[in-house]
Amino acid sequence: MTKDCYHCGDPVPKNCQHKVEILGKIRDMCCPGCEAVASTIVESGLTSYYEYRTAPAEKADLVPQQLQALLLYDHDEIQQEFVRKGENGKEVSLSLDGVSCAACAWLIEKQLKREPGVITIRVNTSTHRALLSWDPAKTKLSHLLSIIHRLGYKAAPFEADAQEQQYHRTMKGYLYRLGIAGIATMQVMMLAVALYFEIFGDLDAEFKNYLRWVSLIFATPVLLYSALPFYLNAWRNLRARTLGMDVPVSIALLFAYSASLYATVMEKGEVFFESITMFTFFLLLGRFLEMRARRQAAAASANLLKLVPAMATLEDGSQVAAKTLKVSDVVTVLPGESIPADGEIIKGETAIDESMLTGEPMPVARNVGDAIFAGTINGEGNIVLRVTHERQNSLISNIVRLQDEAQGSKPKVAEVADIVARYFVAGILFISVCTWFYWYQHKPENALWITLAVLVATCPCALSLATPTALTCSTSSLGRLGILLRRGHVLETLCKVNQLVIDKTGTLTEGNVRLIDTSVFNTYTKPQALMHAAALEQFANHPIARAFNGYRHETCQFDHVENVIGSGLKGIRDGVEWRIGKADFVLEHHPDKEELLAECDNQYQVWLSCDTQLVAGFKLDDPIREGSTELIKQFQSAGINVTMLTGDNSASARIVADILGVNELVAGASPEGKLNYLRRLDKSKVALMIGDGVNDAPVLAGAHLSVAMGSGTDVAKSSADMVLLGDHLSRILRARELALKTRKIIRENLAWALGYNLIILPLAVAGLVAPYIAVVGMSGSSIIVVSNSLRLLREND
Repeated sequence: MTKDCYHCGDPVPKNCQHKVEILGKIRDMCCPGCEAVASTIVESGLTSYYEYRTAPAEKADLVPQQLQALLLYDHDEIQQEFVRKGENGKEVSLSLDGVSCAACAWLIEKQLKREPGVITIRVNTSTHRALLSWDPAKTKLSHLLSIIHRLGYKAAPFEADAQEQQYHRTMKGYLYRLGIAGIATMQVMMLAVALYFEIFGDLDAEFKNYLRWVSLIFATPVLLYSALPFYLNAWRNLRARTLGMDVPVSIALLFAYSASLYATVMEKGEVFFESITMFTFFLLLGRFLEMRARRQAAAASANLLKLVPAMATLEDGSQVAAKTLKVSDVVTVLPGESIPADGEIIKGETAIDESMLTGEPMPVARNVGDAIFAGTINGEGNIVLRVTHERQNSLISNIVRLQDEAQGSKPKVAEVADIVARYFVAGILFISVCTWFYWYQHKPENALWITLAVLVATCPCALSLATPTALTCSTSSLGRLGILLRRGHVLETLCKVNQLVIDKTGTLTEGNVRLIDTSVFNTYTKPQALMHAAALEQFANHPIARAFNGYRHETCQFDHVENVIGSGLKGIRDGVEWRIGKADFVLEHHPDKEELLAECDNQYQVWLSCDTQLVAGFKLDDPIREGSTELIKQFQSAGINVTMLTGDNSASARIVADILGVNELVAGASPEGKLNYLRRLDKSKVALMIGDGVNDAPVLAGAHLSVAMGSGTDVAKSSADMVLLGDHLSRILRARELALKTRKIIRENLAWALGYNLIILPLAVAGLVAPYIAVVGMSGSSIIVVSNSLRLLREND
């Protein structure tokens, strides 16, 4: 029986030995081309292509393996795993290999921004990730990835496990290079002692030359192998006509080696083999420690994705890969298991541990109809859920994406630091040339090592690391607090806030609104009034609407219901218009509206009318949220004015304002009125707005900085700069403290980086800094900056 090629579907020739293991089985291939492509798919971690495809692939030609791997990323079946639909195109998070400094990030961003179809590209040097947005109608993802590859970097869609494997491979390579450099340094230093101090007595010229040749043998693998990462980075920079941190380092190493090789061969002049090996050893050691520290800073968001289980159990008992779940799939979750996808409970009740998302250690009760999220942990109940979002659109994936966006958005101080660093490298090269000329004229024997010291000591690595490492650490800490950043300016703006504007219902209060009294003013009974009110309120998504849930009746239904944001709802039943909401809304068309409004008891927050006639008034109660009082007092103690801005015009708004002691109350405000209030504020005011409802969306979008409550509406969350996942207002205070400390640490980092370079530069030019001191100083400066930033990770421990 003739076998078909698993990749393209063509018949497999007799005696064909081309095979590839795919999805746990050995598959037959018809030719070397299909074997190469299938192997590439497997090695790239894209075996799901074979699960999703609806037809065999075209027969593969033998093309370069790397190019073939990139072309695979254009398949819709593969893209559905990691590509998201953005506002103007598609978005993907990329994992980058080879990025070492701000110049690398600038180079990638510069090259991709030139390409038609690229909307945005942001590279984060701390996490080694990039966020790319592009128009698929104008360019392909494989083309953009190939541009990054041509620059000398490796790029692939971000997967937590894949990036961790790449990190371990990189660190292993650094350890090999570091080990060779360390062993060679010890050997060459021993020979250098014999050469310089002549501890064995007067050495004849022949023996000195012998020691130099031995030193050359030890130093050569260090220069050619151990120092290779510095040359590759420098070559990428020079090829793109820019100057990175490794350019002066590479020049120093090659210059010293060339001069030493010439001196050894010609048997005259000084050799610097000990400086070469020591340079390389300390540079690699510094880079190794720096990468470990930056990895620690970046690990928090990536680790979130690892919380999602690999497998999920369908309702029929079969197990599938969690990443293959589709919307409307039904999944069973047993006690103690992690939730495999965002979904809605359709059977059972349980308590969910959401601490990894909200920072709240206590499990939260969840029942039928409640939303639960991938990565959280089921408690003691058996539940069945219906999937509502696929893997790439899950809350946990969005958190990682938004953190990448926030970390990739550079504040002004970071942009200035990157520009200064690039020009600083050019300045170093110019000063080094001048230094060499000066010393060559006065003390030729010292010109080389002094120039080497200048090149290495003043490399501005610390300057480029000062801001991104601090931002990465603070963003990770905020994530552990249950605060999700949606904009990059949050930390910068939070430090400048001098006006707090906050909503009442669902923000300062719990949003667990209870109906405590009903008064009727017409021939309708209380049960009839409540039934009609509940039938209208079911079309609203506001805490007040939930107070009427228990009074719904299937016999009472409305047609053509319209939600007038900030005012109420209106609908038609039996040809008559009913309204529920604020008094001025329900009485809008009543001929005696003004008189009736004057008579309305402001103890009632919600009113019901039928054909412009008042039917009932409803008195509601909403407990003040724990932490509200502390939030107001802490902001006031910091000299920040607090305004409660609410659409509620009842007496309860004044009661809440008096209990909390806010500076100003603005009640009965419509969505437009709330936004107008912000616009009327003095230009010196930097406002922080906190809200939760649809009616808060305009003011959340219009504020300098905004926070949406985690229990709030999706519209509010999409309009805000931050989302408070756990509804604990005290976390906002801690976020402000963290923002202030982040600003302080960034300033410390910049002060150290600039101060170190300004001090070491004249000392190195004057010949007062030995080469080995220069390399220790440069590496130590970078490690100090990164270690200082890591303090931010301990802020909420």
